[in-house]
Amino acid sequence: MNCWTNKDTEIYCSFAKTAGNTGCQLMNTAFYYYGMNKIYKSFSIDNIKEGVQAVKTLGIKGFAVTMPFKKEVLNFVDIITKEASESGSANTVLNCDGKLEAYNTDVYSTEIILEEFENNNYSSSMLYILGDGGLAAAVKYSANKMLFDYKIITRDRWNQIDNIKESIIFNCTPVKDIKVHSSNKYIDSIVGTQTGNRLAKLQASKQFELYTNRKFPL
Repeated sequence: MNCWTNKDTEIYCSFAKTAGNTGCQLMNTAFYYYGMNKIYKSFSIDNIKEGVQAVKTLGIKGFAVTMPFKKEVLNFVDIITKEASESGSANTVLNCDGKLEAYNTDVYSTEIILEEFENNNYSSSMLYILGDGGLAAAVKYSANKMLFDYKIITRDRWNQIDNIKESIIFNCTPVKDIKVHSSNKYIDSIVGTQTGNRLAKLQASKQFELYTNRKFPL
């Protein structure tokens, strides 16, 4: 296998307010596993429109989008898939010969997590979604599809969390160490937590399939 990048190396990336390493580790390891001439790099940006313009200019093959750009990015793509359209957000974009196509693999990961609660007789429990950003939009889409009753809690009603009991709480915000009653089932999306790491790997596995038409090996 050729381990060196060259003029034919395909570039994939992610855009976030503050870049992280998780996507780089997962994607580059998977590319290496299959011996693919591809690399993945995360970028910190302030303007998603300029990021999209860079993708077109440089011929970047695909990119991930994290908070706070998951909704806004839909304004700068050419094709929006059903999940991205109905959830109102996207976290993955493919560059198909200059045409940008938006997907939402957060829907895939959140459905798997919620399905486990459904299979364990928690589907009748109230689902509280913390936040109103792109990930929250994906959770709402999955909850509607799976017929969960849910309520949204935003920062202006944050104190309501203290009164929630015997429910499912899905944290879709960057707020860490949220204290919830022990009777609740808590899903934290923050990378570094058990559920956050799992959500990241699940959605990344779907991204990898979109990027390569191969199964995620990890």
